[in-house]
Amino acid sequence: MKNIIGIPNPNIIMIGKNNMNAKPIYSLSQIVTYFLKLGTIGFGGPVALVEYMHRDLVEKRGWISEDDYKEGMALAQLAPGPLAAQLGIYLGYVHYRLVGATLAGLAFVLPSFLIVCLLGLLYVQSGGLPWMQAIFFGVGSAVIGIITMSSYKLVKKTVKKDWLMWGIVTLSGIVTFMYEEENLCLIMASGIIVWLRKKPPKLFIATQKAFFVPLFLQTASPPEIDNKLTTIGMFFLKAGAFVFGSGLAIVPFLYGGVVKEYHWLNDHQFMDAVAVAMVSPGPVVITVGFIGYLTAGFQGASVAALATFLPCYLFTVLPAPYFKKYGQHPGIKAFIDGVTAAAIGAIAGAAVVLGKRQITDIFSIAIAFITILLLIRFKKLPEPIIILAAALLGLIFKSSF
Repeated sequence: MKNIIGIPNPNIIMIGKNNMNAKPIYSLSQIVTYFLKLGTIGFGGPVALVEYMHRDLVEKRGWISEDDYKEGMALAQLAPGPLAAQLGIYLGYVHYRLVGATLAGLAFVLPSFLIVCLLGLLYVQSGGLPWMQAIFFGVGSAVIGIITMSSYKLVKKTVKKDWLMWGIVTLSGIVTFMYEEENLCLIMASGIIVWLRKKPPKLFIATQKAFFVPLFLQTASPPEIDNKLTTIGMFFLKAGAFVFGSGLAIVPFLYGGVVKEYHWLNDHQFMDAVAVAMVSPGPVVITVGFIGYLTAGFQGASVAALATFLPCYLFTVLPAPYFKKYGQHPGIKAFIDGVTAAAIGAIAGAAVVLGKRQITDIFSIAIAFITILLLIRFKKLPEPIIILAAALLGLIFKSSF
């Protein structure tokens, strides 16, 4: 992700290097319209979405400078929050500050939110209809293959030959598999261990302040509350403060809370929710809207989505004015490296946990295996195509037996 660099558009030279304080060559309505369109037709997950932003806003239109784009990418990787949504919020902030960040973020997330709510409505109304179950039978198996390959790619890209990082990934994966939920204390401890190893603390107080809020949100258990919407809000607020980088990092955390702790959904419903996020445009994290809808209707979807994306928004706009000066501190980077390694291990562990429930016969094994082979052979194959093909196969298989 750190090497997503294109050829700058000549218009960028007119704007000037690092143009956050320069006069923009586009209107607020234009940038908002762009993100509304991207949120509506932007398939492919976080990697594809951030590439679309670079291609359209930096290379083709020259609205955003290369330097501002790189800084947005760096902040999105360092701070909690889904990568694509956080980058979109930052790019809206570049010239139009809080108003731009707010409207760009809403425009990017709203279309996919409405789509998953509509799918949630259809899902609830169809109930136990065989055709709906058949579709998600095939899709669930393909999702296991996708998560498995995502884990592999993240390990290959992030861990490399660092023995400590390999140890963290392995331990986190084993713990997630054994307890069938994510251990947030282990994840935070991993960040601290890598920080102490790579960059002994000289600015401990500053770093402690920078991560106090997400640390609090991740370790504090929500109070016992009777109001279901409030409980949903507290849980997803905590979830939103956890996601580093890939939207799939939220999957093991959500599984531990939604299925294991609160029992809002069963295993198959949870897999269906992940599948819906895969086949929908926009950020993968929008699966929280579908989960919220199944749990408490449209109000539940709205509360879940707002609570999840609020930390993402705050962790972008609050540090944005200071990021140029402090964002590259080695201690902060080392901490995030450790947290990311533990999160990758949790994704791998969650893939095994979900797989042992979803992969139950030869047909589901075949779909998962073929999905992995396709993603290895065709590296740029869009995931929604695989999901749609798996849905068709599931429908054909279930109707034949």
